[in-house]
Amino acid sequence: MAKNYFKITLLKLLITGIVLSIYSCSSTKEMKVQVYETSANGNSLTRITQFSNEGTPIVLTINPDEKFQTITGFGGSFTESSAYLLNRLSKNNRNKILNAYFSEAGANYSLTRTHIASCDFSLSNYTYAKVENDITLEHFTIEDDKSDLIPMILDAKAISKEGFKIISSPWSCPPWMKDNKSYIGGKLIPEFNDTFSLYFSKYLKAYKNEGIDIWGITPINEPHGNGNNWESTLFSPEEMTLFVQNHLGPKLEKDGWKDVKILGYDQNRAGIPEWVDAMYKNETTSKYFAGTAIHWYESTFDYFAKELQYAHNKAPNKFLIETEGCIDSEIPHWQDDAWYWKKEATDWGWDWASEKDKPLHPKYAPVNRYATDIIGCLNNWVDGWVDWNMVLDRQGGPNWFKNWCVAPILVDDKNDEVYFTPLYYVMAHFSKFMRPGGIKIGCEIDNKDLVATAVKNLDGSIAVAVFNPTDRIQTIDIQLNKKNKIITIDANALQTILIKPN
Repeated sequence: MAKNYFKITLLKLLITGIVLSIYSCSSTKEMKVQVYETSANGNSLTRITQFSNEGTPIVLTINPDEKFQTITGFGGSFTESSAYLLNRLSKNNRNKILNAYFSEAGANYSLTRTHIASCDFSLSNYTYAKVENDITLEHFTIEDDKSDLIPMILDAKAISKEGFKIISSPWSCPPWMKDNKSYIGGKLIPEFNDTFSLYFSKYLKAYKNEGIDIWGITPINEPHGNGNNWESTLFSPEEMTLFVQNHLGPKLEKDGWKDVKILGYDQNRAGIPEWVDAMYKNETTSKYFAGTAIHWYESTFDYFAKELQYAHNKAPNKFLIETEGCIDSEIPHWQDDAWYWKKEATDWGWDWASEKDKPLHPKYAPVNRYATDIIGCLNNWVDGWVDWNMVLDRQGGPNWFKNWCVAPILVDDKNDEVYFTPLYYVMAHFSKFMRPGGIKIGCEIDNKDLVATAVKNLDGSIAVAVFNPTDRIQTIDIQLNKKNKIITIDANALQTILIKPN
């Protein structure tokens, strides 16, 4: 009797185990996703609905309970060069480009940048304070911006449904305020600290009068300088900190601009530690700094994770925004998508970096650099990423210094032609689907060759970006809260997987 009871009990346990196993398997439901892909094979933010079976899947795990930074936005920069080119195109092509960047159907840019007075991507040198020793800036004027730059911004505003933030940066203070009296190089003379602070306040008011609100400013673009090539003003970390602490911050506060964000530094990432050490030394030094602005020109492949982590840990409640990055020192390749996927590009460092720094500047594929950098930044606390010029010509200008660069959209203004490079679609993968206010969440991929990141938006949707730089199709098993979806990503491709809330 006892023996039969044991057999019956064992049989019941086995049946129960089988039922639980079946239930467990069935509890993993397939997610509904939308997949968009840009690839070397020709996809350009193309909706993908059919997936092949390419062997053992790579597991990508999403964890919404693991939360990081809040997203400020993604976008590009309004420059005089871009605005000038738009005004030389037909109305149809001008509108096509602006809609591509700012409409909901396009890239839907949410974070932008512009220059205060001239920069290298201007047609000439100019300042808003043209009268020397005008201490009260009685003759301050933004007339130079009214023919090209301001109309471009206003037209973009009219298209953008949700609006976008603007960060403004001077490349140089007015030359008469500097010790070398030049647009290029030199330092701000201390006696003009208050006048230069007034310059910012006058700029904010003048632009507001034109219908343009400025969200943030940086005290100067690239305070280390640029090799004395184009507009610049030199600051050390301590000098900029004292300028913001004792002059710029108090002046903006006094004049009613306390909500305008001041982002310090505004140059390459390798230099972050010494700058945030000065800016965030204590409560007094950090009072007026809302965050740190950074650029990517230190390397063609390294996004400096350690330095980004250091900046975040130094000031975890401050912004950390990439304010400039582009394919520099290159004449753009026209109507040649394949070039943007090949390791043929070189940057300034290929020729000019010191011998010890040259390993940071090998040849690279432009698409790979953009995709890897943006994902790497998001995975290391960066909350905003701004591209440089939105539009350039076939030469990579206009640029008064002939500092040719590449933009996501290129134009032949003489023949009224427009070329959307693959870089435009790369930017759109992030700006279109990862929206302001979203939260960077946990995202792990169990493959060293692929990179991925994920953001949960305010509407509950989750946008996952995956970049596959390998030469083969990869199968990915996306897992989220006991749900999964198996997809494939093309060789040399960037995907955004949009998971809608239930």
